[in-house]
Amino acid sequence: MKLLLLNANTTAAMTERMVAIARRLAGPAVAVGGATGRFGASYISTRAAAAIAGHAALDLLAEHVGRDNPQGHDAVLLACFGDPGLLALKELSPVPVLGMAEASLGLAAQLGTRIGLITGGSRWVAMLREFATLMGHGDRVVAIRATPLTGAEIAADPAGAAARLRDLAQRCIDEDHTDVIVFGGAGLVGLAETLQPQLPVPLLDSLTCLVQAGLSAARLGAAKPGAGSFAPPPRTPSIGLSAALDAAL
Repeated sequence: MKLLLLNANTTAAMTERMVAIARRLAGPAVAVGGATGRFGASYISTRAAAAIAGHAALDLLAEHVGRDNPQGHDAVLLACFGDPGLLALKELSPVPVLGMAEASLGLAAQLGTRIGLITGGSRWVAMLREFATLMGHGDRVVAIRATPLTGAEIAADPAGAAARLRDLAQRCIDEDHTDVIVFGGAGLVGLAETLQPQLPVPLLDSLTCLVQAGLSAARLGAAKPGAGSFAPPPRTPSIGLSAALDAAL
């Protein structure tokens, strides 16, 4: 089995970190490769950066997978909480594409009816509310809380950020009565496990959720839709795109 992890921002060190963790989670029988956006923001914290990241993710998909899947990937993991470009990636990809927020919300919805999201970057509160609504989880996501620290800042000092994130999670429990909480974003990887003994509801790590969803989709082996809104798009002339993305379109 072969998985491709896409980091839609331009921080290669974060891609390497996530790939290393994904390999441990997936086990030795699964090959996990990574790709980093070649343009755009170093980390995504605004709608504008997310829109650019969606283009960057499509560019990576076209380069590494393509319409005919020449490199044999079984599933693609979009490793950016908020999932920029997710639905477009699903439309274009010949193999399943799973998003970090999509996978986390899906698992959280199986564990409880009142979901809390914790992340870094204050603008993500509104952005994640929009995403949850789009994906059909708007009624279940009862709390979205964010520290002003960016994901990059949290990753640089996770121990220093842990107390702030724990306090946000406790507020979700006390004030919003959440059944389950997702720690969302690459920068928060590992903190759900660290803080779980201190909090009385399940804490989900978004990268762990993504890898497990990717493994499940790859094992399922579902065919690419040949009809409907996620069928391969018709050939469309384009200008100004990378050669790979132009060919994919």
